[in-house]
Amino acid sequence: MRPEDPVRITSRDNVVVKDLRRLARDGGAYRRMGRLWLEGDHLCRAALDRGMQPIASVFAESFWPQAPARLVEAAPRIYLLPDALLAEASGLESPAPVGFLMALPESIGPRPGVAAVVLDRLQDPGNVGSILRSASAFGFAQVLALKGTVALWSPKVLRAGMGAHFGLQLVEGIEPPAVGQLGLPLLATSSHQGEWLHQAALPWPCAWLMGHEGQGVGPMLEAMATQHIRIVQPGGEESLNVAAAAAVCLHASAAHQMATTA
Repeated sequence: MRPEDPVRITSRDNVVVKDLRRLARDGGAYRRMGRLWLEGDHLCRAALDRGMQPIASVFAESFWPQAPARLVEAAPRIYLLPDALLAEASGLESPAPVGFLMALPESIGPRPGVAAVVLDRLQDPGNVGSILRSASAFGFAQVLALKGTVALWSPKVLRAGMGAHFGLQLVEGIEPPAVGQLGLPLLATSSHQGEWLHQAALPWPCAWLMGHEGQGVGPMLEAMATQHIRIVQPGGEESLNVAAAAAVCLHASAAHQMATTA
């Protein structure tokens, strides 16, 4: 699709600029507006690589003459903003010269039988984004976030996810009973009980339960677990960061599955 001629915007009161500012600074704005603001070349390219179609692209005037054709031709509408105005609307310390406005992907709900990661009230956007990257890398096609978990499509989680969002089915705001409807073995991480990860027979597909950074997996969800798993830590640390634990566990599942099907 050939894009329209660029639309130049110079006023900070323009509705497009106001929308960008809300989406960049308010972690829950995407839910109300049904749109996402992807800042930076990496996120934009990651979305295109997964077949996503932007509603509009936004370029800083200084970047526009050298913008790659793939980004220029990605959306049916193009907005050009003075560098200072785009920086004002940005949520980044070092504002990016390009971004995409996109429709929020439709959530179809949990998919029974599909390998999953369940997030139970995680609060840190960096942790959540990192877990999304691990889920995508190790073959877990869906991530389910229980109520109380940080917004999955918030700007900070988007940046931490580095494009992993676009390869996953993301479901937000569910209650613990919905996890049971996956029809999968539920594996809960623990620092004090259960089998050692390196010795456990890991089922596939499965759903890993990742709990709150301080409180761990909640009692209701923990009671639903079919296995409790510990990670050996000979160095003596009491526990691992939840994102680090997730990476270790999801890799172990993927490696075990590959070994048993080879």
